[in-house]
Amino acid sequence: MRIRITGAERMDKSMKLGVLTVPLQGMPAEEAFAYLHSLGVQAVELGTGGYTNDNHLKPSVYLADDGKIEEMKALLKKYDLEISALSCHGNPVHPNKETAAAYHQVYVDTCRLAEKLGVETVVTFSGCPGDCETSQRPNWVTCSWPPEYAETLDWQWNQVLIPYWKEAVKVAQSHGVKKIAFEMHPGFCVYNPATLLRIRAAVGDIIGANFDPSHLIWQGMDPVAALRELKGAVHHFHFHAKDTKVDPYNKAKNGVLDTGSYGDLLDRSWVFRTIGYGTDANLWKDMMSTLRMIGHEGAVSIEHEDGLMSVKQGLEKAVAFLKEVMITEQPAAMWWA
Repeated sequence: MRIRITGAERMDKSMKLGVLTVPLQGMPAEEAFAYLHSLGVQAVELGTGGYTNDNHLKPSVYLADDGKIEEMKALLKKYDLEISALSCHGNPVHPNKETAAAYHQVYVDTCRLAEKLGVETVVTFSGCPGDCETSQRPNWVTCSWPPEYAETLDWQWNQVLIPYWKEAVKVAQSHGVKKIAFEMHPGFCVYNPATLLRIRAAVGDIIGANFDPSHLIWQGMDPVAALRELKGAVHHFHFHAKDTKVDPYNKAKNGVLDTGSYGDLLDRSWVFRTIGYGTDANLWKDMMSTLRMIGHEGAVSIEHEDGLMSVKQGLEKAVAFLKEVMITEQPAAMWWA
């Protein structure tokens, strides 16, 4: 007997056009959802605190009132949207204990919200400890020599990072969260495929990637190669659509480890851009094709952080660009093979 797959079933298992709603923080949730629906957006990623604002989903409000949860579900249904992930970017292993505790509580509350809303994916950072028990500020190590740096890395990973996340995943699992997607971000212990795979091997396959190519591009990585390296973790992927423009003149002068203000657009070695304004369309087509080849099925979530564009212009250009490059249907049978 042949089983026919309908168009709706195909779409359910295909990439969906999504948006992280943080740039729309000035709009009430319903206004933001209506606007995104009008653009053809299918999924929203909602911030729940930490470094990410929580204007559309405040844990203190929604965890205290199940009626608010039902209102949110009704809004999503009204505008034909689903939640791709809840985002609580923070540093729960911050060396300042009070700061760490605050980020940890946001993470716990986010997992509780995910359970109530039926969301399987939580996006966050791995975090970065200090260099010893008495530190008060994070210490991101970028070189293994002199030997103190290698010793610091060993302490950070084996005494702080891995033990913390071994316990933290239990919180997620207790609330039905199936995917903890670490954004590979410089400044934190997990910043490239090697460190992502290291924490995944140590903690478990609930850990995956929030794959944001913008952070990899300026470090000199090829996002397509990075996707292929992470193919074993693909079913625990979330994807941020954000671009980076590397300035060849400023890079030639000072390299890419740029600590200048993000607002200093002319003099930085690199800046975040709306997709298509940092790299060319072919790279994005290659990334979308690679996502398909390694089995990714989920949202491609636009994160707008372009300092040269307004919120709406940046989002609308990104939506139009993605509509051209995303692969939104399942492939046909290879009649030629």
